[in-house]
Amino acid sequence: MKQAFFKVLENTALTGTVYRMVLEGDTEGIRTGQFVNLKLDGLFLRRPISVCEVTEGVLTLVYKVVGKGTEQMSRMQGGEVLDVLTGLGNGYDLSLSGDRPLLIGGGVGVPPLYQAAKELRAAGKDVSVILGFNTKDEIFYEHEFAALGCHVTVTTVDGSYGVKGFVTGAMQPGYTYIYTCGPEPMLKAVYNASQTSGQFSFEERMGCGFGACMGCSCKTKYGNKRICKDGPVLVKEEIIW
Repeated sequence: MKQAFFKVLENTALTGTVYRMVLEGDTEGIRTGQFVNLKLDGLFLRRPISVCEVTEGVLTLVYKVVGKGTEQMSRMQGGEVLDVLTGLGNGYDLSLSGDRPLLIGGGVGVPPLYQAAKELRAAGKDVSVILGFNTKDEIFYEHEFAALGCHVTVTTVDGSYGVKGFVTGAMQPGYTYIYTCGPEPMLKAVYNASQTSGQFSFEERMGCGFGACMGCSCKTKYGNKRICKDGPVLVKEEIIW
């Protein structure tokens, strides 16, 4: 864990409720699948946001406005400075992917998969991506994944775009490993439908964000784990529903 100060370069709306914030600062040590914790003026608890993309000196976060903290973030302008804790969580282990990994994201579970897809494609992997949303107006990052050379399928619950239904309805055999992030009901459905091992990134309310408060503890086959420190990524074989 490292504390650093980042300058806002860009903060733009992708949909009616989803924003992309691009920050400039010290990105050394930030890995795919990790998250950062943002200190916001007037709010006691920091806000955990997953890492969407990281390059040298530039960090991209994609977040949904769901409460006071993210609403405050959505009003931030270029040039403002954020106090950020980086290097939080365990992230994805991409060495286990095999040649044809499948990435599955639901809603705001999509962003952390982008950096994973970017690195897997750079390693020459044949990457397939399933992005799940409720309706057409909520879709984001479809074209960004396609620009990486991924095979992209979009599902919408109401059928207004892409494949009608849930992400599991678009899962096809032939993948070698799964990386997924999204709401727990989606993760459980992917778990039950999956034919291989995989890594599941859990969304959880956090207090401290670095394992001290034990507020995000969950049971696994290998004992209790803290989503913020021992996760947010858990391997399929250790998950207890």
